[in-house]
Amino acid sequence: QVQLVESGGGLVQAGGSLRLSCAASGYSFRSNAVAWYRQAPGKQRELIATITSGGSRNYIDSVKGRFTLSRDIAKNMVHLQIDSLKPEDTAVYYCRVPATMYWGPGTQVTVSS
Repeated sequence: QVQLVESGGGLVQAGGSLRLSCAASGYSFRSNAVAWYRQAPGKQRELIATITSGGSRNYIDSVKGRFTLSRDIAKNMVHLQIDSLKPEDTAVYYCRVPATMYWGPGTQVTVSS
């Protein structure tokens, strides 16, 4: 059974950084894709970044240059480094096995101005 768990969220001032992590059991990040989403208050959940099975990374325009995906194969984790945080980045962040029902429970990121 696949399980995903996010961690690393918190309260940070604008301009700060956070590193979110997604740990998986029953699913290997070595050669499989993963997607990150976020859901801001009152808004729909949106796809923000993906890393493909081949390691290619894709980001939506609003996070390009500030968000960076990486894989830790040894620990079977994926990290989302978020720099230059803005108040509009406030959301619950989720990792997901793409195109499946497997989501993590999410981690809250709150950015104060």
